[in-house]
Amino acid sequence: MFTGIIQAIGTVKSKDASEQGAVFSFSSSALDFSNVTIGDSIAVNGVCLTAIEIGDDYFKADLSQETLDCSIFSDLLIGADVNLEKALRLNQGIDGHLVSGHVDGKGEVLDKYTEGDSTRFKIKTPQNLVKYIARKGSVCINGVSLTVNTIDADVFDVNIVPHTLTATTLGQLKIGDQLNIEVDIIARHLEQLLNKNES
Repeated sequence: MFTGIIQAIGTVKSKDASEQGAVFSFSSSALDFSNVTIGDSIAVNGVCLTAIEIGDDYFKADLSQETLDCSIFSDLLIGADVNLEKALRLNQGIDGHLVSGHVDGKGEVLDKYTEGDSTRFKIKTPQNLVKYIARKGSVCINGVSLTVNTIDADVFDVNIVPHTLTATTLGQLKIGDQLNIEVDIIARHLEQLLNKNES
């Protein structure tokens, strides 16, 4: 589990296709790898990845074809910046919201503009995810925990404060860019419970 509070920005160091999908390595001088061991989970742009190799300032992970298909990793180039968060530990507080690291789909930035001191993004979401996104509810964008301001059909708005823009890669997003979306896991579980009660 994760919180959606980004701990560091990293970079795609290498990207190699494999029969199962791809092997990526990510480097970051800002993330503390001293307590990371092989088999640990690290969220990269909101996707939970398992470390298969660790160095002083990098780690390597396998990505399945399923992960490549439902996320933006297929389009990431070597040198691209990514958001990093190590797995939540039981002695940590939760400043964002509970994030599983299982991306539900890809969204698209439709608009980006300044509103006061913050920046507002309009994001188009896949139709099958609309029912899980609620005004003032939580959503995870490229690994960042955000609050939904408004939603109209399949487009929702988020307001991002200056700190989040600079501490994550969200400030680099441009109109037309795709991004990873994970909806609130509580909404998903509630739907499953309600469907079971109806059957």
